[in-house]
Amino acid sequence: MEISELIPHIEVLIFASEKPLTAPEITELINNAFGFMEERVTPDQVASAIEGIREKYAAEFYPFEVRESGGGWQFLTKRDYHKTIAQLNGDKFLKRLSTAALETLAIIAYKQPITKGEIEAIRGVNSDYSVQKLLEKELIIISGRNEKMPGHPLVYATSKTFMDYFGINNTDDLPKIREVLADQVVEATVIKPEDFTTPIDTPLEEEESEQPSQIIVNENGDLVIGEEGGDDAPAAENTDTPPAE
Repeated sequence: MEISELIPHIEVLIFASEKPLTAPEITELINNAFGFMEERVTPDQVASAIEGIREKYAAEFYPFEVRESGGGWQFLTKRDYHKTIAQLNGDKFLKRLSTAALETLAIIAYKQPITKGEIEAIRGVNSDYSVQKLLEKELIIISGRNEKMPGHPLVYATSKTFMDYFGINNTDDLPKIREVLADQVVEATVIKPEDFTTPIDTPLEEEESEQPSQIIVNENGDLVIGEEGGDDAPAAENTDTPPAE
């Protein structure tokens, strides 16, 4: 079968499927549909056809696209039209996860498989409610037990629904932590030697006299700072008797 003939069959499979379809699943479905054919469709042919479909719907003319998300291929609306779709779905579409749930979900996504005790050790607070809500929304699953820890606690991991919810195909598509933190790094201030030196030919503005200053005692016995030889600087009294307090 030619690629041009294969494309519409793959399109209709992806469109009609209630869940994301992987390339092997598409290959099997196509071969089952055309079982009478002598030559079976190969994975390479399916991959080429999917690439052609992606290029087709990447055009600005279409408000949706074919993307690999949630573990398989599916039709998804483009980001530019999300606000329009929100008007159709109302509050259900706009409902967001709480900050606590997002924190818990992020820890599970990056540390999975992970126990609830390990989650709470990172967050510093009880996470029973957040974990339960994430389980109810099917964003996480119980993937087993940690046999190496006392009591063999349950361990949690993200689900295919999580990948579909965030538009990623697997956990490798998550942004790297170093990339996220890079946006928050404050650049160091560059210190140049000239910032702490004064050019030789530039007079100091604060210098009013080249004569050195000295500490002297005035007529009242108070210590004052004066300039050596200045008219306003009274001479220190030559006496062994300390000034009266």
